[in-house]
Amino acid sequence: MKKILLLAVLIGINLMGFTLKGFSQEIDRFNPDTIKTIQLDSAVNISAQKFGVETFINAIITDESFYKAFKNMKKYNFTAENNIYSYDKKNKVDGRIYRKIKHTAEGPEKMVYIAKQDTGKLYRKNGKYQLYTIEMFDFIFLNAYKTEFSEEDAKGKADGANAGYKDKLKTLIFAPGKPIKGLPFIGDKTAIFTANMRQYYDYSYYSGTYLDSIPVYRFKVTMKKDLSNWTKDGLMIKELTTIFDKRNFEILGRYVDMKYSNMLFDFNVQMNIETSYFGDEKLPTKISYQGNWDYPLKKEERASFLIVHKDYHLGKGK
Repeated sequence: MKKILLLAVLIGINLMGFTLKGFSQEIDRFNPDTIKTIQLDSAVNISAQKFGVETFINAIITDESFYKAFKNMKKYNFTAENNIYSYDKKNKVDGRIYRKIKHTAEGPEKMVYIAKQDTGKLYRKNGKYQLYTIEMFDFIFLNAYKTEFSEEDAKGKADGANAGYKDKLKTLIFAPGKPIKGLPFIGDKTAIFTANMRQYYDYSYYSGTYLDSIPVYRFKVTMKKDLSNWTKDGLMIKELTTIFDKRNFEILGRYVDMKYSNMLFDFNVQMNIETSYFGDEKLPTKISYQGNWDYPLKKEERASFLIVHKDYHLGKGK
């Protein structure tokens, strides 16, 4: 059960992420995310008294746009393409799940498979997935497609044997950056904007263009270069990058790079999420994840996935 909780934490926190190619911790293997959406222009010097590091940090801490973006999906018809890959110890693909799904806002049949294909050893004899990574993927995204993903869904109780851990996962997704209670040896390592944690990180701003037309700031938080190796190893979040729309300062996406090891577990994970505007609404368009994680007496899990949502249009009567 602790294994489920750990993976819930990793996926939940990493759903804050935003893609930027060339990050140093990227796992050396096939990465299904090849879609480049941001072009950087230059570093930015912000000298205004009321606009600086604290402005960005406060926006990150108080942001609820990720939850709202998923909640707003219920009103729309759209197409989702999901690619999930598992890997062997040599980082060669040994399993793949492909789903193309049509989501309909009205009627009892919310989700229809246009295409569905599984290859490799993905399931146990009882029909459940081999990897908890994939189980959590199903819980997060297929449930969002099937239901209206209301506020009650986010705060309510999940069903099944791992319900308590899945409820904690919901909290992590919709309230990122807060300390994690009940997980040994991680505690408040995710709360990187506390007074104690800020001493270990540098901040930088860049100007750029998102999706070829939207002017943005990229606010990047990285570990200080002059830290000792011992200190660096003790920091779980290696990088957190957030993309802000210059025109209204809304958050369009985040990327996070996490790596940590102790006697109980070992993980190396990167994930991103991107949103885009459809009319006045902001909706999720791309989520990618790749990670390795290991737990004593259990098989190491290596997986990646790419989720793309497109063709959003309002359902009838919405």
